[in-house]
Amino acid sequence: MIASTRLTPAELLAGYANGIFPMAGSAGDPGLSWFNPPRRGILPVGGVHASRSLLRELARGGWTADAAPRFDLIVDHCANRPETWINAPLRALYAALHEAGHAHALAVYKGGVLAGGLFGVSLGGAFFGESMFSTQASGSRIALLWLSDHLDRCGFTLLDTQYRSAHLASMGGLEIPRPVYQARLAEALQLTVRFDERPLQDAAGLLDTLRARRA
Repeated sequence: MIASTRLTPAELLAGYANGIFPMAGSAGDPGLSWFNPPRRGILPVGGVHASRSLLRELARGGWTADAAPRFDLIVDHCANRPETWINAPLRALYAALHEAGHAHALAVYKGGVLAGGLFGVSLGGAFFGESMFSTQASGSRIALLWLSDHLDRCGFTLLDTQYRSAHLASMGGLEIPRPVYQARLAEALQLTVRFDERPLQDAAGLLDTLRARRA
């Protein structure tokens, strides 16, 4: 199903609420298409898998996170790859949703240097993860651990990843049938929660939480 390049922020949110999402064929493609896969990728809120190597990396120290970095900078990093589905119309839509409080970014730093990050869209108790990146080893994985913990602490119940890649599967990503996803989405949309409901835990607090979940 083709979505016009004139898609409005309200129409984009309505699409998410109905379980569909738009993507472009490439950065230079001005058009957008709606997608509704028969099996949907999700991650368990508060239950993203932290491998022993990731726990050791966090324990080495030097990691910090920011739940309100420059949104456009994070989107730029996510789109800075040979092939991307983030085109100019989507950039404008995400920027508008960010201004309206429905799109959010999270960045992680190692020794004060940007190491990775991600961005996504929130609606009710659902968070639709759009894209992530790394500039240092483990950057995107650490960002995902921080996001999962933060969403759990804020009361979100659904972390949508659209598809399940091998990278996401290694961190506990699942695939669920479309009807199951639609039911989970409907429940999440009934919630009134905010991405800025609580501050991020610091690295020590995150590490303690992750270790407790593995115990």
